[in-house]
Amino acid sequence: MKLNKYIYVLSIPLVLSACKTGKDYIRPQTVLPEQFNTRTAAAAAGPSIAKIAYKDFFTEPALKQLIDSAVLRNFDLAFAIKNIESAKQSLKMANAALLPELNLQVNAASNRSSDNSLNGMSAAMFTGAKHIEDYNANLGLSWEADIWGKIGRQKEAALATYLQTEAAARTVKTQVVANVAQGFFNLLMLDAQLEIAKHNVQLNDSTLIVIRLQKESGQVNSLAVQQAEAQQLSAALLVPQLEQLIAIQENALSTLAGTFPSKIERKVSLSAFSVAEHLTTGIPADILSIRPDVKAAELTVMAANVRIGAAQASMYPSLKITASGGINTFTASNWFNIPGSLFGTVAGGLTQPIFQRRQLKTQLELAKIEKDKSVIEFKRSVINAVTEVTDALVKLDKLKKQRELQDLRVQTLKQAIKNADMLFKNGMANYLEVITAQSNVLQSELNLMDIERQQLSAMVDLYRSLGGGWN
Repeated sequence: MKLNKYIYVLSIPLVLSACKTGKDYIRPQTVLPEQFNTRTAAAAAGPSIAKIAYKDFFTEPALKQLIDSAVLRNFDLAFAIKNIESAKQSLKMANAALLPELNLQVNAASNRSSDNSLNGMSAAMFTGAKHIEDYNANLGLSWEADIWGKIGRQKEAALATYLQTEAAARTVKTQVVANVAQGFFNLLMLDAQLEIAKHNVQLNDSTLIVIRLQKESGQVNSLAVQQAEAQQLSAALLVPQLEQLIAIQENALSTLAGTFPSKIERKVSLSAFSVAEHLTTGIPADILSIRPDVKAAELTVMAANVRIGAAQASMYPSLKITASGGINTFTASNWFNIPGSLFGTVAGGLTQPIFQRRQLKTQLELAKIEKDKSVIEFKRSVINAVTEVTDALVKLDKLKKQRELQDLRVQTLKQAIKNADMLFKNGMANYLEVITAQSNVLQSELNLMDIERQQLSAMVDLYRSLGGGWN
């Protein structure tokens, strides 16, 4: 009967441990559109391009090498990885929370009491010595039964936090990959603009020579020469400006790649790249599982939800079982006299919080507020993600039309400059018409390179906003 009684008592914590407090996680209701955008033709049906690994999405060798270097050495990404390692250690600690705590304690003490005190007279009477020695070595065990699932909820919160840090690191990685790709395309645009500027300088030099010859023959005055020189200097000024921008962009890419400033090797031009005619986006619901920052926001909600359960469990009774055992003696010679020096104790206690100056109630209310805040952030991250994808699709669609019109304008102006040059040499056009035509061509060609760069940048934006770049 005694054995049955002990089994019954010990089984109570196990039965109560099934009474987990708090509600299990349910994803906040999010009504997503069936498709990203119906106003443009940029989106195409099919699996999302975000599922393509960045090494397959960016195939140019120099660009892939830059991205690989950034993924390996980027400081922001390295910091995010350290956050993962920190969260992993916290998870290991949370997983061990259900295990008992075991401590070893060894003490030796010598106490001499006053000869006129009760302790002093007792020591002299029973031990024949004026001091009392005490030697103790014991193992102490303490274990809290997880009756209401508080420790289990804490483990769930630690797991969600660990997964959230992983998703946060993936978010950083997608941004790093996108930044490197966009920086590389910007560098190629500056290369192309530099070549255009140098070519325009040569063109202005030829025009200036002709106008100077006409000045010497009396066909034009000094004002024509001065305006031609000013136009030539204006075109020449672009060269060092663009060279400066190129050097700064190379330094920025080096920093992203975690290296000191250096020249970025590139053997391709901007014209070697083009945006695919159809970029498949999948459906908006894919963002919930693919885009890492949205996943991180949802994991924050999950962690906040289980913390509510842990806070609720803190308000209920807790059962703690302690035990200790070892050897104890008042003389060193008998310290290891077994079994005479052995001792042991076992105790169990049930604690019900009653009044703690509203601390537990406040913790519960704060946990609920934190969950509400995390739900708001999650919903905002979903809307922001869909908006970013939609923006990228609009850019791709409209930039395509802009490029077609700008390309047509450049071809028209190039023809105009040929006509102006021919008419000028035959005395049928003045120098201002030639200078204006040259200036228009220069600006149009520079704008065309910028639009091509914007197209490639919008493609990268679409890839990143869909969640691509972390795999």
